Amino acid sequence: MPFDIAMPRLGMTMQEGTVVAWRVRLLDRVERGQVILVIESEKTEVEIEAPASGVLRHIYVEPGETVPCETLLAVLTDSADEPFEAEAYRACAQPPLPAQPAPTTRPAAASARAARPPETRPITPAARKRARELGLEVVRIPGSGPGGRVTREDVDAFAAALESRVTVADGVALEVVCQGEGTPVVFLPGFGTDASVFARQVPVLAEHYRVLVLNPRGVGLSDAPEADAYAVAEAAEDAGSVIGAQGHVVGASLGAAAALELALTQPERVRSLTLLTPFVVAGARLLAVVDAWRSIAEVAPPPILAQAVMPWLFSEEFLTDAVRRARAVSGFAQAAEKTPASTLARQVEGLRAWAGTRAKDLARLAMPTLIVGAGADLLTGEAAEIATSIPGAKLTVVQSAGHAVALEAPREVNAVLLEHLQSVDIGA
Repeated sequence: MPFDIAMPRLGMTMQEGTVVAWRVRLLDRVERGQVILVIESEKTEVEIEAPASGVLRHIYVEPGETVPCETLLAVLTDSADEPFEAEAYRACAQPPLPAQPAPTTRPAAASARAARPPETRPITPAARKRARELGLEVVRIPGSGPGGRVTREDVDAFAAALESRVTVADGVALEVVCQGEGTPVVFLPGFGTDASVFARQVPVLAEHYRVLVLNPRGVGLSDAPEADAYAVAEAAEDAGSVIGAQGHVVGASLGAAAALELALTQPERVRSLTLLTPFVVAGARLLAVVDAWRSIAEVAPPPILAQAVMPWLFSEEFLTDAVRRARAVSGFAQAAEKTPASTLARQVEGLRAWAGTRAKDLARLAMPTLIVGAGADLLTGEAAEIATSIPGAKLTVVQSAGHAVALEAPREVNAVLLEHLQSVDIGA
């Protein structure tokens, strides 16, 4: 049986309210009386408690949205398995019946509840006003205040970050993390990940190079243009625009596909090429995993998605270490927050369209190339074959690591990568 959660009317003069933050995630189990969201009305923040126990099945109003009183905000169901069609339910939804327990409220400051989930965005009134002035979505702004609260300074910093993005095409700007000075080294993340996947490589290489890590289209602060697919060739062109005249290019998995495409179409820009756990012909398991990844992202919160994909990305030895596994889940969950399901869907279509189109072209590559494979990689097993197909390519296989080799074995990857780049620069 569904239970409505509606915008309450807290006083005779209240006509509308703003959802400040949800304190529970989609599909979380909640208990009657548990604080589930914070609203703001007439400059006062108020906590709203669950009218019944159940599973948070759907959220209709996101943080930052202002709606009239009695608007349907979310729905609880008895279980996650109960049949429920969100839009059909909203179309016939009525205000909560009198027999149902009405939501109870109390001043937000009086609560001693647990901290909000990472994806919520508690925000000061001044910050919300500033965000509205700048036309920014509150849910995208990370907060630096207590409990992750977004301050006016956070809003201004977020706006400045948007301004610093790199324009790669008409109406498309990408978020680029930059550190260090010297010859450019451009990193391209793989499917469903962001710049953080190279967190262990950037500071090491930045001691010698100008390191640039792209967040692909639809990831983080990068623009997400409407499209049926984010083509690999398009990602390669984006990378070329960021590189400029010439630089070293490093790609992982789907990012390796973009790096290969760039090396084939704009070889003059690629000083050297490094491919981490690459593929050219996508196998059935890889396609099945990215399809599942996308599907899970549509219905589950980031931490659940991260837990689901972990076994495919890391070795069994890594997964037996509870501390390392928990750290990886946390990191991937944060990356998942920056990569919506719509972006994953477009990446999947781009991957499918590109796979199998370049196997015969590898022999044309003439730049110094390093291939890094992983002995426990369950998704792509083509490293040795690709290395054989590229003239003069060097192959390193980290036997103990899984597909996310840069995260699981950073020391090994950093050592061979730095050696490769410096040998190219010395020989130039």
